[in-house]
Amino acid sequence: MRLITMRWRAAAPLLAGLLLGGAVLSGCDKAHQDQAQQQDSRAMSRVMGTASEGYAKVEPGAALQFPKDHLPHPRFRQEWWYLTANLTTQSGEPLGLQWTQFRIALSPDEPESSSPWATNQLYMAHSALSFQNSHQSAERWARGALAAPQGKAAHPQGAQDKTQAGAMGLPLRVWLDNWRWQSQAASGPNSGLFPASLQVSEEEFAFELQLDSQAELQIQGDKGFSRKNAAGTVASYYYSQPFIRVEGRVRHKEQWLQVSGNAWLDREWSSEFLSRGQQGWDWFALRLDDGSALMLFQLREQENKAFFSGKRMYPDGSGHLLALDDISLSVKDWQQTASGRYPVAWQLELPGESLSLTLEALNPNAAMNLSIPYWEGPITINGTQTGVGYMELTGY
Repeated sequence: MRLITMRWRAAAPLLAGLLLGGAVLSGCDKAHQDQAQQQDSRAMSRVMGTASEGYAKVEPGAALQFPKDHLPHPRFRQEWWYLTANLTTQSGEPLGLQWTQFRIALSPDEPESSSPWATNQLYMAHSALSFQNSHQSAERWARGALAAPQGKAAHPQGAQDKTQAGAMGLPLRVWLDNWRWQSQAASGPNSGLFPASLQVSEEEFAFELQLDSQAELQIQGDKGFSRKNAAGTVASYYYSQPFIRVEGRVRHKEQWLQVSGNAWLDREWSSEFLSRGQQGWDWFALRLDDGSALMLFQLREQENKAFFSGKRMYPDGSGHLLALDDISLSVKDWQQTASGRYPVAWQLELPGESLSLTLEALNPNAAMNLSIPYWEGPITINGTQTGVGYMELTGY
């Protein structure tokens, strides 16, 4: 890792506090520590709910366009490329991994200066490797127009050498230092998104993956307009590819392991993800043994209310939205972690889909104890069908 990245990582908690409107607290007494932990647990919620004046707005009826929408949307405040994978080693041991690159606009307008430091775009990347008895995570930050030091070979992709982090194409490239997504074609299945490679390297863990999918992209919500409240006044543009085949290797405990399995890519962008009063979300990506996939999220509101959205999807490109009054989701178990207390087992009832599912964390301690803490990890599925999936929990 380059020195400049280390500086950004050291400053990340302070920067997150400034971005999120929170305070970075330090203190020895328990009251201050509890207050800091509570503020940290709401950090993701605050950044996704920050006022969006001046930024581009998500509007219904705006059809997604590919391959253009694989690329950044800098007029919107937040955006991510988000991959999770359920894999097994050659010995049959289950594991999960995550790679996410976030783009955050610090202001609605681009700076007038042409200086390489003059950018309103900030990138943050998260990665994690989760086994049943271990969970490792990492984070990097970088400015979107920061010139890379001369003589470094971290970015072999030509124009990529000029910046420490970004996304461009086509073919699509998404990078922050030596964490890299590289699509290998500008057209074809998924409008050139696949085949692709993904590389992440940290001192504690690493992975090198080959990704491929022949399935059609799944457009979430109403033709890509994904409501985040009942009125539709808060929304995102959202599409997914839940049917990705994975081959590759991971480095765990200083040993490289061959792995294979399935991955799920989410692409989402907006200028406001949460409405006032919403505290956080619980997101589930489920792969069922009948070959279908199910996306479900709830946005938790005050007084134990929640807004649900979901879709059942199939490899042939078909799918249908879940009936919102058909969804019943309840917590079965909690886990206390270093960054908070999280619900790590759930009961999901979908009578209209003939599904009664128990969702349980493979590793209940898969908390992402980063500058913006949350929980993310692989899950197992049992009930009327079996399967595997991924779960993300924020705002606890």
